[in-house]
Amino acid sequence: MVVVGAGMAGVQTAVALREQGYEGPVTLLGAEPHPPYDRPPLSKAVLLGTAEGSAFDVDFEGLGIGLRLGVAVTGVRPAAHLVDTDAGPVPYTALVLATGAEPLALPGTQDHPAVHLLRTLDDATRLRPVLADRRTVVVVGAGWIGAEFATAAREAGCHVTVVEAAERPLAGALPAEAAEPMAAWYAEQGVELLTGVAVSRVEDHGVRLADGRLLPADAVVVGIGARPATGFLAGSGIALDAHGAVLADGLLRASVPDVYAVGDCASFPSARYGRRLLVHHWDNALQGPRTVAAALTGQEPAPYDPVPYFWSEQFGRFVQYAGHHAPEDLLVHRGDPHAAAWSLCWLSPAGALRAVLTVGRPRDLTQGRKLIASGAPLAPSRVADPTVPLKSTTA
Repeated sequence: MVVVGAGMAGVQTAVALREQGYEGPVTLLGAEPHPPYDRPPLSKAVLLGTAEGSAFDVDFEGLGIGLRLGVAVTGVRPAAHLVDTDAGPVPYTALVLATGAEPLALPGTQDHPAVHLLRTLDDATRLRPVLADRRTVVVVGAGWIGAEFATAAREAGCHVTVVEAAERPLAGALPAEAAEPMAAWYAEQGVELLTGVAVSRVEDHGVRLADGRLLPADAVVVGIGARPATGFLAGSGIALDAHGAVLADGLLRASVPDVYAVGDCASFPSARYGRRLLVHHWDNALQGPRTVAAALTGQEPAPYDPVPYFWSEQFGRFVQYAGHHAPEDLLVHRGDPHAAAWSLCWLSPAGALRAVLTVGRPRDLTQGRKLIASGAPLAPSRVADPTVPLKSTTA
């Protein structure tokens, strides 16, 4: 077994193979030179210097997992059952693609010394001095990563401006009813938020906006999204979707024999939501490997169809989201979105809970995940009453 990618999805796949009884060789290929590590702390403790790293507590040698670090994969030849790397070809009987996602760069800034991304341990290490010196920082993009970095930068004492081309934060992820209350969080923490304006270019001493303004900046952090890290699959015959994700089936098998895909680099069909999902979040990278390992060890796992889940810590608030909502779903408020704690629920036309977003209401999230999984119809009027436990809102 060869697993490409030593992040959460790849490590968990290798571990799950051993847990589910596979005794043959397992090779884990990682492009970075560092021991495999968890990514969420990068935008928090590692970035602020309160932790040196976030390495997984896994005894790879004891588990008999062959860990090869600093090995970049350059291609896959399914007919020959070979993975091409910059250290030479690696044969496989079965291959698991777990290469994750790569951040989108701001055009024309790839070699600019003041421009940073935040995806890897090296990225966080390079950004540490910026925060330690309390520099003036411009963040491009008011998504999850942009908000989390802005939170850390303000905590470190930096002057922070966030620029978002859309009219509100998280425009690509949440509707206005959910995202607009979050805009006030920036000002509360002393962060200037500029929306509805694009970045024209990065200059020597700042960021030039499309409207002509120049924002002074010692450093620029770009958080404008990510795409599946699958460029190396060009010419392999492994089918990708429109986003560049590996087209996996319900058991996370790719379109060619003996190849699987898991985590941020793969999309999968969801019977629960009636569509293909591409989930770029930690929980997906944790759960999917169990299905892959079960399939590879000859078991008959149920089709992979989790309730997607993620969280974000920003501006002193703990935000959680479970499920997947669509434009046709009914949005129901639980509490005042301008208060310290509130939730939003999305109900299907039949009344089933499809998704829940919570701010400071962890019980709503825990109960909501179970309701989403059950598919039970809810009473909208009871859902809208924040004093009623969500689990007690069934119709």
